Amino acid sequence: MTTSLTSPETTAITASDRAATIASPKVKLRRRSIVIEHPDTNAGEALLAEALGAADRDALHGLLSQLVKASVVACKPDQGNLAFMVSTLKSIAPKDSLESMLAAQMVSIQVATMRCACRLACTDDVQQQESLTRALTRLARTYAAQVEALNRHRSNGACAITVQNLSVQDGGKAVVGNFTQHANLIAAQPGLVDAVPA
Repeated sequence: MTTSLTSPETTAITASDRAATIASPKVKLRRRSIVIEHPDTNAGEALLAEALGAADRDALHGLLSQLVKASVVACKPDQGNLAFMVSTLKSIAPKDSLESMLAAQMVSIQVATMRCACRLACTDDVQQQESLTRALTRLARTYAAQVEALNRHRSNGACAITVQNLSVQDGGKAVVGNFTQHANLIAAQPGLVDAVPA
């Protein structure tokens, strides 16, 4: 089924949208090479490297090469999968090489998970269903562990503690407000005052 956009659904592309599109080059497959589509090749590589968290040109091309291999469908690299993977990797916005590699693994696991889910939906063989269910479960667990690892890395291993219930006995004092505790440091939001029970 094909649907066309009506005027209420269409929106004008603003200058900032155009700038974001130009600043974020697309990646295309051409025969046996990866092409970064941008008017200025060097600027395109630099912008894409920044968007993907790659430290330099070699890291960028290595990462793209790995994504091409992970995008394979029927033994051939798939442009649609590659575009999805690069776009998703950009949206994760890796800040360094470690985040970049972890994010690349995450998008690759996502593609493999959906491939496995498709195969599971298309088979009536009980043995294949059991095998695919196990594989799907492992992939989903791996993805969840990767998300947790990325969150831990981004928060520098600090765990936020939230206290929901607090009782103060007669004569005690409590500070009312939001607090964050990291390691052995407690910081209150500025402007909060002590609340003394009456």
